[in-house]
Amino acid sequence: MIRWSWRFYNIGRQLREIVEEHIFVAGNEKKKISNLPIKNMEQDNGLVYTDIASPVGNIRLVATRRGLTAVLWEGEDYTRTKLSKPDREDHAPLLLLAQQQLLEYFDRKRTVFDLPLDMQGTPFQLKVWEALLTIPYGRTKTYGDLARQLGDIKAVRAVGGALNKNPISIIVPCHRVIGGSGKLVGFAGGLKNKSILIDLEKKDRTPTLFD
Repeated sequence: MIRWSWRFYNIGRQLREIVEEHIFVAGNEKKKISNLPIKNMEQDNGLVYTDIASPVGNIRLVATRRGLTAVLWEGEDYTRTKLSKPDREDHAPLLLLAQQQLLEYFDRKRTVFDLPLDMQGTPFQLKVWEALLTIPYGRTKTYGDLARQLGDIKAVRAVGGALNKNPISIIVPCHRVIGGSGKLVGFAGGLKNKSILIDLEKKDRTPTLFD
């Protein structure tokens, strides 16, 4: 298992200090990947969390010193994401920024997130989660589409397994992946919440010539 962080542009100075190491800058070739065991990374990065209310229930935001590491569904424990139990910290700058951007998203005022992400997973899982970040707001792809994008159409089942382990729901948009027939399938937050998120984005998206 390794941990890989993505940092996007326009992060405030305070958050830049949080993620100055082990980052992947989107659109840039600079990459740092740590191969330290997860337990060592956790010792170096105390986990903190806050809870927020949303149209899909109360969700829990979890962060390390390097970035947002999980968005968990109401009532979800840490089994699926394999995280240690975090400490509550409602005023952590990164959690406040994530909360603000999620509320803007639910209010249809934001279509792109601008947050440092600190994800932990296998190399294959990280590839799948990175591919999720390429799915535009208001669009969907099938499991087969993602497998094809990753270069192995036979990896559909493995892609589904990686999506189920995606720790940063909504922001890393596994809700935008649907079944080959167009049906909503397989979602850690439940199909009702998946439908809410897809409908929210589609109502706000401007039609194109390809619709």
